[in-house]
Amino acid sequence: MTRHLRRQAGAAALLSALALLLAACTTVPPEPGPEPDPHPGGARWQPTPGTAWQWQLSGRLDTSVDVPVYDIDGFDTGKEQVGRLKKDGRRVICYLSTGAWEEFRPDAGKFPEELLGRGNGWDGERWLDIRRTDLLEPLMAERIDMCRDKGFDAVEPDNMDGYRNTTGFPLTAADQLRYNRLIAKLAHDRGLAVGLKNDLDQIPELLGDFDFAVNEQCAEHGECERLTPFIKAGKAVFHVEYEVPAARFCETSRRLRLSSLEKKYELDAWRKTC
Repeated sequence: MTRHLRRQAGAAALLSALALLLAACTTVPPEPGPEPDPHPGGARWQPTPGTAWQWQLSGRLDTSVDVPVYDIDGFDTGKEQVGRLKKDGRRVICYLSTGAWEEFRPDAGKFPEELLGRGNGWDGERWLDIRRTDLLEPLMAERIDMCRDKGFDAVEPDNMDGYRNTTGFPLTAADQLRYNRLIAKLAHDRGLAVGLKNDLDQIPELLGDFDFAVNEQCAEHGECERLTPFIKAGKAVFHVEYEVPAARFCETSRRLRLSSLEKKYELDAWRKTC
């Protein structure tokens, strides 16, 4: 074999060895897996107009009311109670105050004094400075985690219209929209539905962010028609009156397809329905 042919043969052998080495070092990329489920456990619950409910925030929980939805206190209700309601086929809403501080809650000490404003009319409660989302977001995320971990299906965030009240802070409508959307996102990120509490003026802007509405006293103030966008969107409006007897608002409630109750201010088990 000539020197020229030897060089060709040597080069061919070297190229072959390099090819084998590269093949050995190359791994086949894994097959792409399925996209993660944005709502673990299935789609978010969506209550529809006219859904019957019970709202109880005080006293011994009465689980005998024959309705498909219970709205109960997130802190005072244990995981076992939520589980029993769900075993009976009920959907369960977690009541939280997200716009006001409550001195009687177990996490009250986590709220810096700078967040606390004027009283909101209830003993031991003060409005929160909702502009401070840097401080409030982790606190509210922890509360909504609690709702999820106890097995609730949804959140009812209360005191969501501070900008319309004398809070001690110069809150604007834009501040309220930003904060309410933050609360909705925190709930949705955890697979929970969320209701818009009162805040009638901002329904047009917030309708797409919330899965249902909770309203107090729209009949007393002649405002129930303003909740119609939720009904037209196929979303329930859970409505309560304290001062107006059911006999005076039920006809309007049926026409508007509201889920209406007459309750006492203490929101114990007593109820009168349409």
